Amino acid sequence: MGIASLESQQSWPSSTPFSQPEPGDYDDDNGTELLSVSWNQDYGCFAVGTSNGFRIYNCDPFKETFRRDLKSGGFGIAEMLFRSNILALVGGGANMQYPPNKVMIWDDHQSRCVGEYSYRSNVRGVKLRRDRIVIVLEHKIYVYDFTDLKLLHQIETQSNPKGLCCLSHHSSTSVLACPGLRRGEVRVEHFGLKMTKVISAHDSQISCMTMTLDGLLLATASTKGTLIRIFNTMDGTQLQEVKLQAALCH
Repeated sequence: MGIASLESQQSWPSSTPFSQPEPGDYDDDNGTELLSVSWNQDYGCFAVGTSNGFRIYNCDPFKETFRRDLKSGGFGIAEMLFRSNILALVGGGANMQYPPNKVMIWDDHQSRCVGEYSYRSNVRGVKLRRDRIVIVLEHKIYVYDFTDLKLLHQIETQSNPKGLCCLSHHSSTSVLACPGLRRGEVRVEHFGLKMTKVISAHDSQISCMTMTLDGLLLATASTKGTLIRIFNTMDGTQLQEVKLQAALCH
């Protein structure tokens, strides 16, 4: 991923750095709120959005890698690109210095925002892979090329307030899964194959979903919360169903 190519685009204006606090301005006992938690693409790290900035943690060994505690606001979404210096940030929390309808691409080595995407409605989710930026709104998903920043795809969905969306992360596959247009449907896009598959996964609304790193298997659960189903994303066939005890679902 080349930062120079990002900054060369007119749609990615340069920006001033976040205002940084003085040493000792923030600590873990000052009422900082946890706003979001998200894995990186290989599940070796996770990013935490807080009411005062963001933090990055390594999983094994478990430790805080770094944090950015800011005077100017917090982030409701913080997404890493593998273990690189690039993050996608969306404002959140009570101090709304950074708007919830704008995605900022943050280069932590340069300590500045190198690009922005703005929308008319709030951003519900962001997913990154080395060649794609995926931005989720409540009723639409935008897929951009990470090299030239051009819009590649627009996908309409049912109401998606949780920002449900998942991506494959193998270089040999390019797969996206998201809610479909009908209740309980999942739409799977195999971009490399130029193939779309719609899976009728549940009778009720989809509440969560995840894919294997190669994008070939999809697991879903519904708002009813009693079934987890696993599907083959190539042909949509159901491979397995796990029933949960009612006590575990409440």
